Amino acid sequence: MPKDHGIGAAQKRREDVRFLTGAGKYTDDINVYGQTYCHFLRSDVAHGKITSIDTSAAEAMPGVVRIFTGKDFEGIGGLPCGWQVTDKNGDPMQEPPHPVLAQGKVRHVGEPICAVVAETLEQARDAAEAIELEIEELPAVVDMRGALEGGSARVHDDLPGNLCYDWQFGSDTATVEAAFASAAHVTTLELVNNRLVANPMEPRVALAEYARAGDESTLYTTSQNPHVIRLLMGAFVLGIPEHKLRVVAPDVGGGFGTKIFHYAEEAFVTFAARQINRPVKWTSTRSEAFMSDAHGRDHVTKIELALDADNNFIGLRTDTLANMGAYLSTFASSVPTWLHGTLMAGNYKTPAIQVNVKAVFTNTVPVDAYRGAGRPEATFQLERLVDKAARELGVDPIKLRRQNFIDSFPYATPVAVEYDTGNYVATMDKLEEMIDIPGFAARRAESEAKGKLRGFGVNCYIEACGIAPSNLVGQLGARAGLYDAATVRVNATGSISVMVGAHSHGQGHETAFPQVVADMLGIDESMIEIVHGDTSKIPFGMGTYGSRSLAVCGSAMVRATEKIINKAKKIAAHLMEASAGDIELKDGMFTVAGTDKSVAWGDVTLAAYVPHNYPLTEIEPGLEETAFYDPANFTYPAGAYACEVEVDPETGKVTIERFAAADDFGNVVNPMIVEGQVHGGLAQGIGQALLETCVYDADGQLLSASYMDYAMPRASDVPFYKVDHSCATPCTHNPLGVKGCGEAGAIGSPPAVVNAVLDALNHAGHDVAHIDMPVSPHRVWQAMQG
Repeated sequence: MPKDHGIGAAQKRREDVRFLTGAGKYTDDINVYGQTYCHFLRSDVAHGKITSIDTSAAEAMPGVVRIFTGKDFEGIGGLPCGWQVTDKNGDPMQEPPHPVLAQGKVRHVGEPICAVVAETLEQARDAAEAIELEIEELPAVVDMRGALEGGSARVHDDLPGNLCYDWQFGSDTATVEAAFASAAHVTTLELVNNRLVANPMEPRVALAEYARAGDESTLYTTSQNPHVIRLLMGAFVLGIPEHKLRVVAPDVGGGFGTKIFHYAEEAFVTFAARQINRPVKWTSTRSEAFMSDAHGRDHVTKIELALDADNNFIGLRTDTLANMGAYLSTFASSVPTWLHGTLMAGNYKTPAIQVNVKAVFTNTVPVDAYRGAGRPEATFQLERLVDKAARELGVDPIKLRRQNFIDSFPYATPVAVEYDTGNYVATMDKLEEMIDIPGFAARRAESEAKGKLRGFGVNCYIEACGIAPSNLVGQLGARAGLYDAATVRVNATGSISVMVGAHSHGQGHETAFPQVVADMLGIDESMIEIVHGDTSKIPFGMGTYGSRSLAVCGSAMVRATEKIINKAKKIAAHLMEASAGDIELKDGMFTVAGTDKSVAWGDVTLAAYVPHNYPLTEIEPGLEETAFYDPANFTYPAGAYACEVEVDPETGKVTIERFAAADDFGNVVNPMIVEGQVHGGLAQGIGQALLETCVYDADGQLLSASYMDYAMPRASDVPFYKVDHSCATPCTHNPLGVKGCGEAGAIGSPPAVVNAVLDALNHAGHDVAHIDMPVSPHRVWQAMQG
């Protein structure tokens, strides 16, 4: 029978009560006494020299408190990048300054130039329109290949060639070339991983206030990791000591990676509040979000696979151009390198792999992590290539994958990571059970009878989650540790507050985390509250991204709870005049092994705070413990996905008819939350495959800068999914055996969709090797015309 509590129970999310009844408290819901409003004047050209800024007329307008320009930030640090990549020659990446407000030049449409602070938002907007701004427009650098050519305009004047780094990783060149020289067959594919906008439901907001009496600043912001924002902004931008800077991320309406990063607007309102000694608030419009939130993906890749005469994979090599945009965002440099190149082995035992990535500056919005962050790019390249190889060889794509699966663990890949456990055959077996392959021919015939083409696509994926350990990522260039922390505070009456470094913005921490602690203690989940998002209340934590919350922060919580149990057993032993080694805890009762002596959880917790009768030399009063957890390795969720589509040959429209996902997430704490996370990821992956893309023109103007032009998936665009996570191989190196589930759907779905579309076209006699995402009706129709 399904569990109704503790680990493994499909409990409804307790936080949804306030979200669904309108009782959530988001950053824009927060208003403080004396608050002013900020509006940014942003560049409407992609590249240009600022020749003059005249704010005199604007400053005289009603309600204007102060107008700031780049001159106000001279001598103040720019926004830092959190990961330094070293190129193939051993040189550090090029890291140009990223000013809070533009200084001298503008480098992308949407870059903030001036900031107007006024009594009302309307007054700030009116004043911004009165600023006289002159920009000498320069040629824009938009195309990555063009950006690297000699004679191209420079995004940064002191950076010739627009190259951030040329990174190479994996097997040595001679080994890879030997594999290709001996190959019986080589498959080559050139593809684009399209640029995306994350579009979380809640746009970004930042509100700062300053208390002169204590020289203390508070920033309320829509962030996935408030401690990281405090560290980056305080130490590297504004020079505020951490104990004088509080960062609060309340309820956050989605992030998908785009709210990990430290943004100029956060630094500005914090700086401005100190300057004018009044609170300053900025709320992004949706149009601003398109031009100021970090974008995702945007890779151009050539990938090659070498196979021997028996169709075994013997070599793989890739060359990728990765768009950085105009500046380096917080984690941008790591996404196409250590989060992408290290996953190019996929699920397969390919002995020789080499990855090359050139990161390129362009006059576009900065690009950084978006749901999956590097792993979707790697999976799309590899799984499209494997499907193309199967078609060229005339073999079944599932059989080709099965033949090359890694089948022994632990497995050290040629790209530095070691998979601790997995069972790719089991997930593929489960997928085949879910999708009814024998019935596909009949379904295809039914589609053809309606004048439609039907296709079937499959793919496998593996991802690395819970980015770790700190000593490894430090060697790879990370400028921060990637551990996490938790404090478990037991109150005298037995209720518990758990302070965690991870931040919840849709993942269900307030439900799943109590399930873990309650299961360990044998008490009801309702006795446990989760505290997160406020640097003044929680231990230092690295936030939520990369499917790390349960694997890393959850493990810290387990370790802290274990400390609680050990101390509680000592108290229980004293109360029952027994040895602590003889005490057992089950269902909220402490018992002496082999006897009927017992004492309840509440009695022990009260005794912890009323220590009248136990020796203080042996046991300190109170019951509160903190633990930091630094993982020994990544976790490696994996799975197999399948998609069936119908294609209208007259219009090129693609409709997804069936979709199945078989995932290995290790142990699962709350199946309902896991299923919801997979559903959400699948919708985003399908959106990328069929609908979403950013389009810039040659002048660097963003043409898809609103929902009128950027096609977000709607309910009618996605099918009812079949999902399964029963084929679990628990992670071997964290105490919960969990692997992470938040990004899997977005990683595994795009290649499954594209593979299905190409299967439909090729079965109908159209010789189509590849269609870049989004696989829009226009692109499909063009491909069918040859």
